[in-house]
Amino acid sequence: MTDQRDAIRSNAKYLRQVRPIDPEEISSYVEGEPHPAVVAQILREEALDLGLVEREDGTFAPVSDEPVPPRSAATTDPVHRLPERYVTRLEEDLVDRYGVDWHEGPSGSLLRSTIRRTKSQYLERQSVSYDEDVAAGYAIYHLPSYYAAIQYVLDDLAERGLLGRRLRVLDVGAGVGGPALGLFEFLPDDSLVDYHAVEPGEGADVLEALLGETGQNVHTTVHRTTIEAFELGSLDDNCDSDADPGFDLVLACNVLSELEDPEAVLRRTLEWLAPDGSLVAMAPADKNASIELRELERTLEADGVTVYSPTVRLWGGETPEDRGWSFDVHPDLEVPSFQRKLDRAGEGADPGEFVNVDVQFSYSILRRDGTRRIAIGLEGSGQAKMAEMERHVTNRIDLTAAKLSHSLSDARGEDGGTRGGDADDRKPNPIFKISDGSEVVDHYAVVTNETALNRPLLEAEYGDVLAFENALVLWNDDEGAYNLVVDEETIVDRIG
Repeated sequence: MTDQRDAIRSNAKYLRQVRPIDPEEISSYVEGEPHPAVVAQILREEALDLGLVEREDGTFAPVSDEPVPPRSAATTDPVHRLPERYVTRLEEDLVDRYGVDWHEGPSGSLLRSTIRRTKSQYLERQSVSYDEDVAAGYAIYHLPSYYAAIQYVLDDLAERGLLGRRLRVLDVGAGVGGPALGLFEFLPDDSLVDYHAVEPGEGADVLEALLGETGQNVHTTVHRTTIEAFELGSLDDNCDSDADPGFDLVLACNVLSELEDPEAVLRRTLEWLAPDGSLVAMAPADKNASIELRELERTLEADGVTVYSPTVRLWGGETPEDRGWSFDVHPDLEVPSFQRKLDRAGEGADPGEFVNVDVQFSYSILRRDGTRRIAIGLEGSGQAKMAEMERHVTNRIDLTAAKLSHSLSDARGEDGGTRGGDADDRKPNPIFKISDGSEVVDHYAVVTNETALNRPLLEAEYGDVLAFENALVLWNDDEGAYNLVVDEETIVDRIG
């Protein structure tokens, strides 16, 4: 069999430069003429080394060098739902664990109480022990939103052509697999993925079940160990000898707050990146997790790591020192059947208590090659600098800044008041967090009079960079922040 395997590899290496590789054709070239199904299986096993993707017609072809297109290039629609194949597989797993009526009776009560307890422990910043029941509850409650969130983040890389179709991926604390499934859904079918999950908890069982539903060009390995104990030497050598051994993409999603030393883990995994690779760190949108993520980002940046997005550095040598609470928001998903079943079967529970289809998250993309999503230098531009905003209070200024929130008009301030809202029943003014990467305290753009010339601020996406002309600077003593008033005299333009 070894001789046959070598012969199949040799023929595949030759034919991949000429035409699609047909297992039946290769069979005729190999001594003993192995069955085409045997040839196809060997090609699947050797696909990572040979750089081959399997096509729908059963032939194999070299993976394309073309970068992955952004999701927005194919559709302007948001992510609508968790695909039915994953919904079905998770429900099958729940049936296997708890029985056909898993959502009712004692098992349903157990899962609901587990979800309540885990949410409470997280909000109180307590450690969570991931046994089988916690893993099941986590999958029910968090899988859909995490699946969606990662796809919006990956768009940041894809829109700059920085996500290749051939990917080696490390997923730190992969959990039950929400970000992994979202990644595979984001990638074109002709992508070749060498995916390694590091997950020591019971969530690995759910993860492995769901990974069974991925495409034939996704090659997965689950390492049941902690990231602290994980060693690169434990990986199979699935790369061509001339390929860089680093990871093209490292995911650290919704796990940093659970690590004893997240800074050390990020430093270690950054060393494993390929020279042009990216580390994607994600956290829930809540205040503590989001601020912790920004603190880690800034600490690593001080040691030479590049912050690619979504935060910006528009002034050379400057790093923001504000509290850094910033998160993105996207449309809700459709409620998956497993959440609906568990929610409806809960006697005495508030309707919707076990439904979680909100897509809100904080994220940071880090690189080692100096590449930024927005590469603008404002030195010598004559524009106002947020680090020097005190000198501009009550004046009108020009400045350039990134939009780092959706409207905060309905968000409550820490003192319980509504930031920027009116005291009566009138619609509150739209408010957005903005940043140029030099600020010491928070800055907000407050729209007091919407016009066609300042509407780009309202229409811009999270992370977009905007040029403000003639904005009025005020100090908000209640919030300890600067408000830039955008009114009928203000012009706002989006910078590409």
